[in-house]
Amino acid sequence: MDQAYVLEISREALVTVLMLAGPALGVGLLVGAVISILQAATQVQEQTLTFVPKIIAIFLTILITASWMMDVMVSFTTDLFSQLPGLVR
Repeated sequence: MDQAYVLEISREALVTVLMLAGPALGVGLLVGAVISILQAATQVQEQTLTFVPKIIAIFLTILITASWMMDVMVSFTTDLFSQLPGLVR
C-alpha cells in the first residue's frame, strides 16, 4: 500500500461525503436564504424563525434521498472491502 493508494481512497471518501451532504446542505441554504429575504421584506427580525423551517426542510430532504444515500454508501463500502484482499500480500 503506497501513498497514491491512500490518497485515492481519501479522495473517494471525501467525494462520497460531499455527495451525501450536498442535497441537505443545499436545501438548508435555499430555505435559509428565502426566509432571510422574507424577514428583511417584512422587517420581522426574529432569530428563531429560521430554525424550524430549515429543520423540516432538511429532514424531508433526507427522507426523500435516503435510499439514494444508502446506495452510495453501500457502493463505496463494497468497493473498499473488495480492494482489501489486494492490500494483503
